[in-house]
Amino acid sequence: MQPIIRLAEEDDVRGILEIYAPFILQTAVTFEETVPEEDTFWERIQLIMTELPFLVCEIEGRIAGYAYASGYRSRASYRWTKEVSVYVHPDFHRRRVGNALYTSLNEMVRFQGIADLLAIITLPNASSVAFHEYFGYRKCAEFSKVGYKLNQWQKVGWFELFLQDENKAPKDRILPLDEITDLPIFQEAIQKGLDKLKI
Repeated sequence: MQPIIRLAEEDDVRGILEIYAPFILQTAVTFEETVPEEDTFWERIQLIMTELPFLVCEIEGRIAGYAYASGYRSRASYRWTKEVSVYVHPDFHRRRVGNALYTSLNEMVRFQGIADLLAIITLPNASSVAFHEYFGYRKCAEFSKVGYKLNQWQKVGWFELFLQDENKAPKDRILPLDEITDLPIFQEAIQKGLDKLKI
């Protein structure tokens, strides 16, 4: 069975939460504190996918990881900037799942017209920082006591990746997700991600 990268579907939610729940309950990687109900999480995914990709990587019939872009702030001039996240199941570490997902995601959002991506990383997290720096992210800010979890104040770094030509104005209109899924660029982006996987 060949690995697959595709948009998330409702049946994927249980597998996605299997990955996400330990990060919620045992770490400060996310500042979420309660594991969402499956139906609530599916609503969250659907809301994201009204505009942006929420991708899963399926290997051997299991959700090996997922990545998505989501809104950053609501003021109009922020609309070309999005926040990104990626999570990988521990059973699939060292298979370059995160690399594959980010490769596909970056290709898609760049084509949509997104200009700037922000990865928000609870520090210290050397592996996540190294992973994002590999993709060209650069640290642009740090907050020393921005969230309280696991009985202590947490430090967070913000890392930025600019996707477009910074000397040019951004596209007038960001293409919504449903306008690119039938275009060749969409399958090309998926293939570029799959090419990064270590089988």
